[in-house]
Amino acid sequence: MSDLAKDAWRKYLIQLQAHPLRTKAITAGVLAGCSDAIAQKISGVKRIQFRRLLLLMLYGFAYGGPFGHFFHKLMDTIFKGKKGNSTVAKKVLLEQLTSSPWNNFLFMSYYGLVVEGKPWKLVKQKVGKDYPTIQLTAWKFWPIVGWVNYQYVPLQFRVLFSSFVASCWSIFLNLKARSPAIKNA
Repeated sequence: MSDLAKDAWRKYLIQLQAHPLRTKAITAGVLAGCSDAIAQKISGVKRIQFRRLLLLMLYGFAYGGPFGHFFHKLMDTIFKGKKGNSTVAKKVLLEQLTSSPWNNFLFMSYYGLVVEGKPWKLVKQKVGKDYPTIQLTAWKFWPIVGWVNYQYVPLQFRVLFSSFVASCWSIFLNLKARSPAIKNA
């Protein structure tokens, strides 16, 4: 690893230790912005839509990072001192039955209402149509991520790990959440 990368990582760890919530929020916001830029390019936009990118960064910063921070702390409290495959399986199951459905619903609603500026009636139709497929897909993908996260990743890095994976998942969600008229823009 280069000296520059080592120094950046060291500074990141210092910030993570000193200001965990702020650091996780900023990290989630930056990763959300990167994933949106990639999603925009994949969808074929000629020029990056900066308003959209900033609104998705705001989502990562204001919701994604803080939610992950407090959710993982809660999970650690609920399962305090418990280890092993059975505990990891319970954590994954609890996460998939609670935060996974909520996060997908919230993202789709935020995207339609805030990013696209659509009225609730249209957003509700879009969510009603696409949400079941998205959630079923999430249940095929996220349990593996959750297992790795709870089994191998230390608590302080779980939000970083899940935010990084979520940036990839967000590309999928981003492309699914867009309204048909927007796709051709």
